[in-house]
Amino acid sequence: MAGRSSWGIFSLWPVSSCSGANMYTTASVFFKTLAEAGITHAFVNWGSDHSAFLEDLHRQRTESGKTLVEIVTCPSEYVALSAAHGYGQVTGKPAAVIVHVDVGTQGLAGAVHNADRGQVPVLIFAGSSPFTANGELRGSKNEFVMWFQDMPDQPAIVRQYMRYVAQIQTGKNASKMIMRALQIASSQPKGPVYLWARREVTDEDIDDSTINTVASLNKWPAVTPGALTPQAVETIASALAKAESPLVITANAGRNPAAVPLLAELSSALAIGVISCAASSVSIPASHPYFLGYFFGGKLPYLPDADVVLVFDTDVPWVDVFDNAPRTGAQVFVVDSDPLKRTFGFSHVDADLLCTADAATALRQLLDAVQTLDARTYAAKVHARAQTLDASRAAWRAQLAHAETLLAPDGVKPSVAFLLARLRDAVVSQTSSRGRNVLWLNEAASASGHIWNHIAPEEPGSMFMSGGTSLGYILGGSVGASLGARAAGREYDLIVALTGDGNFLFGAPTAAYWVARRYDAPFLTIVFNNRGWFSPKYSMRAVHPTGLGSTASGDKLSVGFGEEHNVDYAGVAAAAGGGWARQVIHADELQGAFEEGIRVVLHERRCAVIDCIIESI
Repeated sequence: MAGRSSWGIFSLWPVSSCSGANMYTTASVFFKTLAEAGITHAFVNWGSDHSAFLEDLHRQRTESGKTLVEIVTCPSEYVALSAAHGYGQVTGKPAAVIVHVDVGTQGLAGAVHNADRGQVPVLIFAGSSPFTANGELRGSKNEFVMWFQDMPDQPAIVRQYMRYVAQIQTGKNASKMIMRALQIASSQPKGPVYLWARREVTDEDIDDSTINTVASLNKWPAVTPGALTPQAVETIASALAKAESPLVITANAGRNPAAVPLLAELSSALAIGVISCAASSVSIPASHPYFLGYFFGGKLPYLPDADVVLVFDTDVPWVDVFDNAPRTGAQVFVVDSDPLKRTFGFSHVDADLLCTADAATALRQLLDAVQTLDARTYAAKVHARAQTLDASRAAWRAQLAHAETLLAPDGVKPSVAFLLARLRDAVVSQTSSRGRNVLWLNEAASASGHIWNHIAPEEPGSMFMSGGTSLGYILGGSVGASLGARAAGREYDLIVALTGDGNFLFGAPTAAYWVARRYDAPFLTIVFNNRGWFSPKYSMRAVHPTGLGSTASGDKLSVGFGEEHNVDYAGVAAAAGGGWARQVIHADELQGAFEEGIRVVLHERRCAVIDCIIESI
């Protein structure tokens, strides 16, 4: 079969190829530059614009027995970029994604949004239709689809999501163009970059001198992370020490793993409560005595009593329409790589200070400043705050523990909390690290907050969400996370993907499980099957709480999949990737199913998918 929109069987006329034992092209420069920049993986979906790339990869195999960069073939562009996303979250470094002209760029779909909002470094390259049509250059148009794919502004498809967009117009400076793109992608706020080139350019002959003068990596560093000004450090540290009820709100500080122990230390030093709002990463261990939970929208507890609020790397600290606000007269300080959220159409927090700074750097500064303060002046307040926080945390933990004992209303199916408790216990009992060296990926939409609170991740980088809102990331993301861990020399005991039934379908599961099998990247998938998409129903109820649809079923609202026409989710993985499949309806069957699924992943090196039926929408 032909590649994506590459209909070679209808070739209009042959284009001759230069021969030679060591023919280098712009594609040669491309791969050499990636390798020397530390890129280990390229997630690819080839097309007619990649003739030079395929030729050069085989040259590499012929000369050295392997390619400079590991090539991961992805039958879906969405899976490819989601895999690069998971790779970047685990390693902190960019991978490459290579797609085909405008249609492959469009195939990246919502994964582009996720990489942008999730601040994940990734280099996307797309070929483009040839600009010559009469054989003037090697690579000239020779298939009828190339006229259809010759768009006026191909990069416009993704430009508003990119940190940088550029066209490579010659192989002679391609290395510098690539290094500039990687430099920008790796600087805060990190994110995707998009390079593109016409086919004639990628097939341009390059001499030995050009191939041997690839740009030096150490001369293209990422921008050094920013720090707080001395005045900001003094103001924030003093306010936190003197406050009656200070509160830290975070979501993404843990994208820099170094920030996690520092935030824990600051919280302990001053008895500051910490909550996480719409988190994408672990910013503080769940067992920390002053951590008070994960929240996704709604009315926030603790905020109305706060007289000093420190917002660390949080896209949406609270939603105003729910009457969320600190107490009157409270001081609010925002520390973020982009405190103004310049790429949001509208975003605002009433704040006393907006500071552009790296979370870990800022936390070190604040800890140093606290040590210079006279502890006697605020010791009594710290003691009082600690007692209040102890009581608040105990009450919250008691609520979680009670929820984990409850079944669904029918008394047969599990509740989400019950399911998560059994899963957490199975992972602890079945892994050598007792669950501490396990990576959890969370994309269960309406159940996301429950997952954070009941799984209660401890280690930096032990749970991720995409950071965006395009559902489906989790399947490709799990594959990329596995490959990234291998590349970084950090093998997890287990990778667990937690997703809803609707999200599962968004993730191109046939492609994702095929890739997982081919590249030995098995993971455990838990599907929360509520027979549809609950989130649209929830949103409708929020706007029309007493409307005609407020009591309607998911089926009637066209957001339900029905009882009879539901997908065999586990069977999809079995068919596409040789996965182990199981559906669980009764709560008392969960523990055994989880333990067997974990065993399959660990010892048979196969994906396992457990379709858990919960209360229907």
